[in-house]
Amino acid sequence: MTAPAMDITEELIRDLLREQHPDLADRPLKLGARGWDNQVWRLGDDLAVRLPWATQSADALLRKEHAWLPILAPHLPLQVPVPQRLGEPSERFPRPWLVTTWVPGEPADRAPATRAAEAAVALAAFLTALHRPAPDGAPAGRNRGGPLADTAEYFARDLASAADLGLIGDPDAVRAVWEDAAAAPEWAGPRLWLHGDLHPANILTTNGTFSGVIDFGDLFAGDPGYDLAAAWILLPDGAADRFHEAYQPSPDAATLRRARGWAVLRALSCIHIGDAGVHGRPGGKPTWGPPAHAALQRLTASVGAEQTG
Repeated sequence: MTAPAMDITEELIRDLLREQHPDLADRPLKLGARGWDNQVWRLGDDLAVRLPWATQSADALLRKEHAWLPILAPHLPLQVPVPQRLGEPSERFPRPWLVTTWVPGEPADRAPATRAAEAAVALAAFLTALHRPAPDGAPAGRNRGGPLADTAEYFARDLASAADLGLIGDPDAVRAVWEDAAAAPEWAGPRLWLHGDLHPANILTTNGTFSGVIDFGDLFAGDPGYDLAAAWILLPDGAADRFHEAYQPSPDAATLRRARGWAVLRALSCIHIGDAGVHGRPGGKPTWGPPAHAALQRLTASVGAEQTG
């Protein structure tokens, strides 16, 4: 849910640091990125300040990261923004905020991975390390990672909208991928830790391969198929098989089918967000569109190849 966008300035951040973390207040400060939920400001060479600015849900997501990510981060092979300090709501800024480590690299929506085999292995290693059984108190997903059939209404809406706007060329092929995925057996294993939001703007690249993963606000425990959708969303053409070989334990056929369904939903969502500016819809992020279109092409081709193989 959106909230009135807050005016976040360098002066505001310095005031907050002086009030709650004065030892950091005099570090160099500059805007790093404006995300969907948060703004990120670089603080010196090794830290960042992350403040919610445009959604109501961001407050709880930041607190979730502060609680869980420091526990998970030491076991992950790619760099992640580890929370260092929690800023509490105040009269100056009525929402929580974080000081985290800074993760270098370029978002993959602007600098896609080009070294396909290395990127596939890096992503597989990261998800192999992350996808461990979660404790009983781990958060649940927000309409994510449960039975794919429960998303039928959302899928039908997004597919119809994309087709009406002329954003996809073969809606029947897209529908076939999702229907096959929705018919797959559900996950029967333990609830595993999941990143929950692996789209190209949340993955960083350096020298053509993945070097960091950011924005763990949607971290939750559930079906690994949800995160495995990233193979079609993030990797170059032809790299998904290498990813599935490197990921451990090797995903079974049902998990891969569910993963393709989640990838279809993610691709449709990113297509709408990416093409919003072109079609007069709010919240347009043009760099999100091309990787989502490429993902749909990979997904429809992968199911077509299986059906003819």
